[in-house]
Amino acid sequence: MIVARTEHPDWLSNAYLVADEPGGRGVLVDGNGLLDELLRRAEAERIELTHVLLTHGHHDHVEGVREAAERLGVPVVAAAGIGGADEEAGDGWTLRTGGLEIDALATPGHAPGHLAFLVNGTDCLTGDVLFRGTVGGTRGGGPTGFADLRASVERLLELPAETRIHPGHRDATTVGEEREGNPFVRVWDGRDPESSEPCRVAGEEATLVLWAPDYDGGHKAWVRYPDGRDAIVGGSQVDRG
Repeated sequence: MIVARTEHPDWLSNAYLVADEPGGRGVLVDGNGLLDELLRRAEAERIELTHVLLTHGHHDHVEGVREAAERLGVPVVAAAGIGGADEEAGDGWTLRTGGLEIDALATPGHAPGHLAFLVNGTDCLTGDVLFRGTVGGTRGGGPTGFADLRASVERLLELPAETRIHPGHRDATTVGEEREGNPFVRVWDGRDPESSEPCRVAGEEATLVLWAPDYDGGHKAWVRYPDGRDAIVGGSQVDRG
């Protein structure tokens, strides 16, 4: 199986080419404005692309998708409510194309209608829910964003330990690596303690439950507000002073 990616130099968002083999069939997953490199590889390896799949609708994951789909004459597939989609997918949706079997997993929390795509049971494209060493933010996930994100991450970590994780930003990892070392997972399951450090988030009082590295070289924070709400936010939004 072929899993190739491009990474946007500023957004650090990934777009993927997933194919069964040279001369076979494949799909694109997400768009970051750098799909031409993936399209050239597909053409060079005589891969017939049949679909463009979207994990979610944020701009750094859809750039160039419509143009690529029209150029290829293939449908864009995403969850209901994602603008620009030609076909809808939801939890349990399955695509069989060539030697690929792609199962959609509903993984809300970071964004409404977020999907992960499990390919042939061995590789999972997780969008902005689970990354190498961190998790997605929840400020765009609505009032149940934190609870949904945690449940989504825990669902993904039920996959076999050797399952390869291909996130929406930066480098690949495995389910086993994230079970063992992801700081958010370690606090969720009680292996590491919560912090009680006071902080402010966009001017609002909060408790800093966890301060951890993020995929962009900065930090990501799990915070808890006085009314009991929890959120995952970018470290730049947190004032620890």
